[in-house]
Amino acid sequence: MLRRVGGKALSPNRSLFPTTTGIRWSSSVTLHERDVVIVGGGPAGLALASALAASKHVRETLKVTLVEASDLTQVKDWTPSPGTFSNRVSSITNSSRRFLQDIGAWEHVEEARTQLIEEMQVWDGISDARINFSADVDSSLDIAPQIASLTENMNLQRGLLRHLSQYPGIEVADKVKVHSITNDKHEGGGWPLVQLSDGRVLRARLLVGADGFTSPVRTYAGIKSYGWAYDTHGMVATLFHVPRNPLQRSNTVAYQRFLPTGPIAFLPLADTASSLVWSTKPALAAAMKVLDPAVFAGMVNAAFRLPDVSLRYLNEGILRAHASGTPLTLSQFREELAFRERSHLIDSRSALSSSSAADAAGIPPDGTEDFPPMVTSIQQGTVASFPLRFSHADSYIGEGGGARTVLVGDAAHTIHPLAGQGLNLGLGDVESLAECIRHALSAGGDIGKANSLFRFCKSDAVQVRTRLCSATSASGILRTTRCSLRATSSTKCTRQQPSPSFGLDLSALKC
Repeated sequence: MLRRVGGKALSPNRSLFPTTTGIRWSSSVTLHERDVVIVGGGPAGLALASALAASKHVRETLKVTLVEASDLTQVKDWTPSPGTFSNRVSSITNSSRRFLQDIGAWEHVEEARTQLIEEMQVWDGISDARINFSADVDSSLDIAPQIASLTENMNLQRGLLRHLSQYPGIEVADKVKVHSITNDKHEGGGWPLVQLSDGRVLRARLLVGADGFTSPVRTYAGIKSYGWAYDTHGMVATLFHVPRNPLQRSNTVAYQRFLPTGPIAFLPLADTASSLVWSTKPALAAAMKVLDPAVFAGMVNAAFRLPDVSLRYLNEGILRAHASGTPLTLSQFREELAFRERSHLIDSRSALSSSSAADAAGIPPDGTEDFPPMVTSIQQGTVASFPLRFSHADSYIGEGGGARTVLVGDAAHTIHPLAGQGLNLGLGDVESLAECIRHALSAGGDIGKANSLFRFCKSDAVQVRTRLCSATSASGILRTTRCSLRATSSTKCTRQQPSPSFGLDLSALKC
């Protein structure tokens, strides 16, 4: 009996297996034609499927399948315990939020689990030079002025899945792995053939790689990428802290301090909860991950307040204790921290003091709002770390034997998290590609042809290159030189010589 799943079967009783000379056909598996096959069910892949579903013309004309190896039911049914948060969060820029609103997906994101960021305070860990960023009024968003919205990745993915559930014509094939991708030379046209673990082979007019840093789609298309691994790990955790005093603004300010070992960021999640993203050396990350949670909370507070010379002593103490197999105890940490604060003449009533738990009903110390709220505890099981890297594909569209392929999200580019632009770059890719597909369809073109995809290249590539240059250059500058910042509306950052690895000329890159 012929098997049909959401599309017509092209060549009955035929299957394909890769050989050294191309394609060999057998009589066990049927080909299923799809106009768009999206590999990857992360935020970028789900957002593309949602954007295509949102267009009546597209969803009624094209057959779209999204393939994801994991169980997306766990995402769709995600119900966290009250007062707890995932440690995987993203800042959604106004333009990204506007895109999600336009396709109807944002209304499915739980607003109670998003937090506006109205201001950013960024300062240098050596000179204490500081710059503040405040939100401008955006009339296109029916909310208070904001720089971005912070939310958990699971909240966003769940919202996208709920949006997609309204459009049964868009197939979401989860718990299905891609076994291989080959080229259909038998039928002509060079369409990608995606062999799945459920036995199907999808013949894709357009194959989209939203499958992450190690993208199999990118490998199939023969697209090379360049990049490097930073000698840095990113630590994440969910922090609980004291509420802001009624005389202060609510927890809508993001804080970032640039230390010699890497930047540390404090991102607001709720009134008494925030997310930590701390870039530091791999050995130090490994040692801090196994600290007593109370000691870890104290280190976070110290990293935003203590002078660098004393932070170095604390770091060295943690490394020595970890190497000896006897992690630093809370009493040892408190004793050392108290000595460090006395040596810097930090008053116990100062906003810099680890003991300055301001009375919620009283007047807070001067300068309290220059620093994040004092962390009191760490959500259990949320401290984690991962290596940081930069990569960028030579091209976002495949050519020759890899034609009819497009890369989006981390499959195309991976950047340092210091600017919080990774997910937003991916959503920018998706918005441009969805518009490109709609335009080609309305013009009667073949959505998989290079001339149809040129619109995607032209609209998206410049934006990506600009942000990549900005993010990587900023990281290199802060790693090798000292920036002079002024807390004014017009600020300048002067530098002498950037790191060579960050001085690449990206203008020559093609889409």
